[in-house]
Amino acid sequence: MSGLLAGKRLLVTGVITDQSIAFSVAKIAIEQGATVVLTGFGRLSLVERIAKRLPAEVPVIELDVTNTEHLSTLADRVTSTVDGLDGVVHSIGFAPQSCLGGGFLDAPWEDVATALHVSTYSYKSLAMACLPLMKPGGAVVGMTFDATKAWPVYDWMGVAKAGLESANRYLALHLGKQGIRANLVSAGPLRTMAAKSIPGFEQFEESWAQRAPLGWSLTDQEPAARAVLALLSDWFPATTGEIVHVDGGYHALGA
Repeated sequence: MSGLLAGKRLLVTGVITDQSIAFSVAKIAIEQGATVVLTGFGRLSLVERIAKRLPAEVPVIELDVTNTEHLSTLADRVTSTVDGLDGVVHSIGFAPQSCLGGGFLDAPWEDVATALHVSTYSYKSLAMACLPLMKPGGAVVGMTFDATKAWPVYDWMGVAKAGLESANRYLALHLGKQGIRANLVSAGPLRTMAAKSIPGFEQFEESWAQRAPLGWSLTDQEPAARAVLALLSDWFPATTGEIVHVDGGYHALGA
């Protein structure tokens, strides 16, 4: 079998629709020779239906990243389908509505805590749950949205992403001893279900498409997915703690 990911075994979270970045990750991974296992949260039947659109049959495992039992049994449940993992994709984020759309000053701690648990802490939780299945050369890759700036309407999700970016550096520090890499892909705005749930998110869309040096498509998940898969491959053996921007170059601009 040939391909960038030939023989790789990957766990991919975050497939909700075929517009999800994670769906493109899974699709291209299979095309590049990988064996893929998906996780789903809540309506598993929905994820299973979307999974049927992939180029090969893939198993779907239930995973709530805030559920300690789900996490503690994940390795055993994964090994019922594959004998180990070479890569893990964290494409998970959630914040209650009070934390988005301009509610930064009023969001209660309970809602903020939920956002941080699901969007930030779960990166470490997922990595540790999968660690028994991984060996040197493995990689964890997560998704972020440039947290070096304050964005209109993004509010506490922006804080959660800043935490995620910091957690990635610490994960790289601690997993490096075991030969496992941890990196993030910072994608520009895409019309995924997650983006549509943020009130006023179209404010990002307008300026991005106009100003990104390379231009930017709001409906093409493939560039971000390709970056994820490159980081999971053997082509970045000495890269960890990194954030790769896939945003048409927008992050590099001042004004």
